Amino acid sequence: MVRIRLRRVGKKKQPSYRVMVADSERAPDARFLESIGFYDPRSEPPTLKIDKERALYWLSKGAQPSDTVVRLFRKAGVLVQVEVGVVEKVELPPLPEDKPEGEAAAQAG
Repeated sequence: MVRIRLRRVGKKKQPSYRVMVADSERAPDARFLESIGFYDPRSEPPTLKIDKERALYWLSKGAQPSDTVVRLFRKAGVLVQVEVGVVEKVELPPLPEDKPEGEAAAQAG
């Protein structure tokens, strides 16, 4: 199965990410099929650039985005087109509920 996921790049303690299309059975740092964008959460405001045409192409071919990529696609407006019905054959995973950091830390420890 083909997945759309993030790949961490950048220096130590200075992460930025590439949005990659890769085979789900390979390791995250292994060979990929295509790079369709990037995300830099450290800039103010965070930088997000997605090639919408290529993202829609891969989604139409059945590629499954990770949870984080689903959020980024929604910010970029890619999934708005998918949810309206521009692309067929896309099953979006349900998003987990976002919890405030205090609740998440209390549950973890």
